Amino acid sequence: MKDIRTLSLDQLTDYFKEIGDKPFRAKQVYDWLWSKNLHSFDEMTNLSKNLRDQLSQDFVINPVSVDLLQKSSDGTIKNGVRLHDGLMVESVLIPTETRTTACVSSQVGCSLNCEFCATAKLKRMRNLEVAEIVDQVALIDRQSRLYFERPLSNIVFMGMGEPMMNYKNVVEAVRKITQPEGLGMSPRRITVSTSGIPKMIRMLADDQLKVKLALSLHSAIESKRNEIMPFSSKFPLTEIMEALQYWYQQTGSVITFEYCVWKGINDGDEDIRALIRYCRQVPSKVNLIQYNPIGEGKFDHRNVKAEEKYVRELEKAGITIMVRKSRGGDIDAACGQLANKSAER
Repeated sequence: MKDIRTLSLDQLTDYFKEIGDKPFRAKQVYDWLWSKNLHSFDEMTNLSKNLRDQLSQDFVINPVSVDLLQKSSDGTIKNGVRLHDGLMVESVLIPTETRTTACVSSQVGCSLNCEFCATAKLKRMRNLEVAEIVDQVALIDRQSRLYFERPLSNIVFMGMGEPMMNYKNVVEAVRKITQPEGLGMSPRRITVSTSGIPKMIRMLADDQLKVKLALSLHSAIESKRNEIMPFSSKFPLTEIMEALQYWYQQTGSVITFEYCVWKGINDGDEDIRALIRYCRQVPSKVNLIQYNPIGEGKFDHRNVKAEEKYVRELEKAGITIMVRKSRGGDIDAACGQLANKSAER
């Protein structure tokens, strides 16, 4: 049976016409599904009992559910999210004094092979549907209100999967999250993070969603980046930069480069100089991520002194750099650590 949330508003309108009901019912149901994130036809109280029964006969609603909730000592909450077919993803609520951020997944597993990322060790099972992405945001918003007494303020597509490899559903989910008849969040509070697929970056620019863009970079030296992120050999840094420049031309939105520093890998002076040169080609800033280990040898070793030198040299070069404190490391919820351990449990 079809999940009713796969229907557009126009398709819902056609459905109500076909069953001989008033077309405005479509807007009522749409509101229950996307604005109120309701998962039961019985709770759609402005519909008649007969109509609710009819909907139950014709459609299902397949919500996600929290299979395992873990709380970090720093307040971070990781959710093991079970999907309707039994597969699982993980999403994270990251609180600070001024905001709460939802880190959401876009794929079960991942299509890419970044050496430092636990998710990349998993087989990609499938893309998440639009409703499954929106449900993650809605449930984290409820958690934010429950545990921190404030609504969710920010969303980052930095969970499991490569958002650009599930482009259509991610874009539609963003629209559902931001439209007034959806969750009504500002697109400026949403960041889509990608490992760098030039064609899709250009497409996102053309779609004018008004979201922010982050690129998982980790080295501006081609050969080193290919070792860290082997798939990137298909997408040279020059092509990625051209796509980023196009992004800025179309949107006027500054790009964020996400960057981890590992001992013996990208901690040399030449690495810093290369990053400065790359940053100067497009309006950008750098998020220096305090990486947490995943038990994969060489990538388990941060170089704190090199991180400090990165900060000094980039600031000297006039490039904005922020050190992003790692959160949720004690529950494997930090950068690169999402690996469905909740499913294993």
